[in-house]
Amino acid sequence: MIEAKLAERFPEVELVDLEVRGGPTGTLTLFVDRPGGVDLELCAALSVALDDVRERHALEVSSPGLHRRLRKPAHFAAALGLDVAVKLTAAQGGRSNFRGVLTASDAMSVTLDLADGGSATLPLAGIAKAHVVYNFDDDGGHRE
Repeated sequence: MIEAKLAERFPEVELVDLEVRGGPTGTLTLFVDRPGGVDLELCAALSVALDDVRERHALEVSSPGLHRRLRKPAHFAAALGLDVAVKLTAAQGGRSNFRGVLTASDAMSVTLDLADGGSATLPLAGIAKAHVVYNFDDDGGHRE
């Protein structure tokens, strides 16, 4: 419902993720992105547009930040070639945490070249959490 409402009024804005804390009437945090980035003015405009949601929840609108979660197939497709960390809801091959370079992605699964050797194909439906891992060199510069 929130995604549809935002798409109607702000077609350039993507609802990347949402999080509810404190139960069904607790705080609702929306993580949004758009080409050119997210600023305070956009967050305020989205908050006003979701006035009906604010009647039921404390509402926070935020950028997904550097460690944005990967949730949708399009998020994984955009992260091809990057180092990612994945946690599964249930263990696969005796482990539930994986880290490596994302080499393939489709609507059903992702494939990683694992940091500890080998590769793993993981079902999207079984992913509890995933995000890009950024590595910074000693000079503070980013490297992938």
